[in-house]
Amino acid sequence: MVLAGAGGVQTLGPHEFAETALVRGAVVWFTPGVVHRLVNDGGLEILAIMSNAGLPEAGDAVLTFPADVLADVGRYREAATLPTPEHRPDADADDEVVAAAARTRRDLALEGFGTLRARREHEGSSGLHDLYAAAERLVADRVPECRKIWAASVLAETTATAHALADLAQGNAPHLAQAAVGSATAHLGPRGYGMCGRLTSYV
Repeated sequence: MVLAGAGGVQTLGPHEFAETALVRGAVVWFTPGVVHRLVNDGGLEILAIMSNAGLPEAGDAVLTFPADVLADVGRYREAATLPTPEHRPDADADDEVVAAAARTRRDLALEGFGTLRARREHEGSSGLHDLYAAAERLVADRVPECRKIWAASVLAETTATAHALADLAQGNAPHLAQAAVGSATAHLGPRGYGMCGRLTSYV
């Protein structure tokens, strides 16, 4: 959901290359496997609500690095991982190191995105198959961690809903007596660098 500013989201998938305008109030969504690039034309701020338990930012998504980087798990992880600020007294210097690494990571992903776009135009949807195969290899060892996140969130909520529906079908509603209110605030401190830009996370 676009909160302010303007830009666009460029997408590659089974469909042809497309660019969807991002203006205040616009809502855009896509499913796993849609390769996307955000373009900030000025002051772009978006609220991203992630399905799949937020797994993309937890390591389930793969950046569009060039093929030789995607082919090597070690090289990919090195290119994708940003340095952690050491919280020295010179915090501004630490932040600049992280910012420079984020720009390098972005530029590498843009290089790969350009190649993927050309392949999609010349080969059709099969031009993305190598990226999908690389993604399978790169996230395989993260599946146990992702499964824990999913089980504690999406699966737990889905299971609770299934139980509530089963109770309602029998004319019972014990879940209503357990009603509660929840809230969350943004994490304090400077914004980090997400896969698509500066990020303030709530969960």
